[in-house]
Amino acid sequence: MKKFDCDKCGRCCKSLNLNELYRNLDRGDGICKHLDELDNKCSIYNNRPMICNVNKIYNKYFAEIYTLEEYHIINKRSCKKLRKDI
Repeated sequence: MKKFDCDKCGRCCKSLNLNELYRNLDRGDGICKHLDELDNKCSIYNNRPMICNVNKIYNKYFAEIYTLEEYHIINKRSCKKLRKDI
């Protein structure tokens, strides 16, 4: 399976307050409690929640709705929007 092409900008991990689904990961200021802000990397990357893994979420909930390529495009659009909004 093709891996999601993340550029590791950290915007998604710094915008958790925009989506209730991430409330339990929010340290209280919209930033993920597992984000290392010095390098924008996840401190629990190999054990991150499914909701933080584009391909696992795709397989579980969206594989019958979109192709993997379509789903990656949708996620890339969300990334671009986050960059503009913040």
